[in-house]
Amino acid sequence: MTTSNEATADSPSTAPRANGTFCPQSRRKFVLVAAILASSLGFIDGSILAIAMPALRANLDASLAQAQWISNAYALTLSALILAGGAAGDRFGLRRAFVTGIALFIAASLACAVAPDPAVLIGFRAIQGIGAAIMVPGSLAIIAKAYPKKERGRAIGIWAAASALTTALGPMLGGFFLSTFGNGVWRAIFAINLPLGLISIYLLLAKVPADKPTEKRSLDLGGAALATLAFGLVAYGLTAMNAEGAGLMSGPAIVAGVVLLFVFIFYELRRRDPMIDLGLFRIRAFAGANLATFFLYFALSANLFYLPMLLIAGWRLSEAEVGFIFLPLSASIALLSGPVGQWSDRIGPRFPIASGSMVVAIAFAGLALLTHFGIHNFWTGTFPLIALMGLGMAQVVSPLSTAVMTSVEDKDTGAASGINNAVSRVGGLIAVAAMGSLAAIVYARMTGGMSGVPGFGEPAPAGLAADVDAARVAAGDSAFAAVAAVTALLCLLSSAIAWFTVPGQVSPWPQQSNDSLD
Repeated sequence: MTTSNEATADSPSTAPRANGTFCPQSRRKFVLVAAILASSLGFIDGSILAIAMPALRANLDASLAQAQWISNAYALTLSALILAGGAAGDRFGLRRAFVTGIALFIAASLACAVAPDPAVLIGFRAIQGIGAAIMVPGSLAIIAKAYPKKERGRAIGIWAAASALTTALGPMLGGFFLSTFGNGVWRAIFAINLPLGLISIYLLLAKVPADKPTEKRSLDLGGAALATLAFGLVAYGLTAMNAEGAGLMSGPAIVAGVVLLFVFIFYELRRRDPMIDLGLFRIRAFAGANLATFFLYFALSANLFYLPMLLIAGWRLSEAEVGFIFLPLSASIALLSGPVGQWSDRIGPRFPIASGSMVVAIAFAGLALLTHFGIHNFWTGTFPLIALMGLGMAQVVSPLSTAVMTSVEDKDTGAASGINNAVSRVGGLIAVAAMGSLAAIVYARMTGGMSGVPGFGEPAPAGLAADVDAARVAAGDSAFAAVAAVTALLCLLSSAIAWFTVPGQVSPWPQQSNDSLD
């Protein structure tokens, strides 16, 4: 039995302040569970889709360019609008904005689940990305606002560990169902978002009090629209390089996108309350950390999108088996981010970022050599290299965040974090567009116009002639080898940029003097 004061404090319709938060202690667990479930929607959706893409292409008869846009329509709206989505929480209240983002995401997910063709699916994926742009920043922000500072680190740690777990388990479960029930079950990937999303919304509305908006910030919808058009045109131009009949549009689209990108920069510089504080890029360490982020996440996104295509459609591995490729990355980040973060705090982020990026480069170079020589050993070849990549990324993730956050004044840490998040997603957007064209060009050159050959990443039909199938497999290996080689070089570039721009010691061992510190 509760007292009247306790009942008032626990009522979702009120917003008491306890220890500087809007949420009473008895209700904070509901905030954490809702944030974990909501963030899991985006993680599960993205990772399983990579495994399901060959099945989806076969079921909807989607081309490689359409497959790229099924991924990129979501990435485009998410990356272009995520900063405006974060501002919506400040303007309208975090709970209200978070619930709106989740609702839009699951509504679009249901529409994706029943999409009759690739064009409709691409359209609803774009809407899904708009929901994610509001939902993704809201999941972490509402935890930070609900928990007092002394409890916030533990809550965020639980959130991060649970998110890593769902990222790892999602592809494995999705791969199992695809292998068991056939290509058509890809639609369930989107439908599973409904129960998870509804539970999150229920907890937020029924168990969590409403928070008050912190400031009346402008959402900068003009900047968001310009960013969407600019990155969309660049991505379209890069994708069109391999699409039949659209190659002539590639150059003009890229040029138009670059011009609009400059217009966006000019527009942001003139705004009183811009979506992106471009002045932060005058800080050498901040600019360097974000450039390293772009190249590293470009490389990561390209490999995690096109490697499952090669393994499932090219090597004919089962989806259940290929689903394990996300496990080392998620497990390494979940287990090592804490110790690596402490290491970075002690010696500075330079060495961990530079050496971790080098490890990722070695892993991708190994994948390039493996596929170039046609070595189709998943568990003894591909999987160990993916595990090596996971160790490298675990060495980078936490120090990279530290480098970004410590390069700016305390008042700018929120903006800096948001910009870095957007940069990583733009890197993935451009990677899927550009590397798909590279893969398609190499694949076409290797097959030499042979009739009856399926496209890169497209499952082979039954009864394919042995010589055609052999040519298809060899061409697929060469195509992915080109992608892996380019991304290995970009990881080396990321390592070099971090080494020359990010502060910290030049070796992992403690120094007796500060001469090696920047």
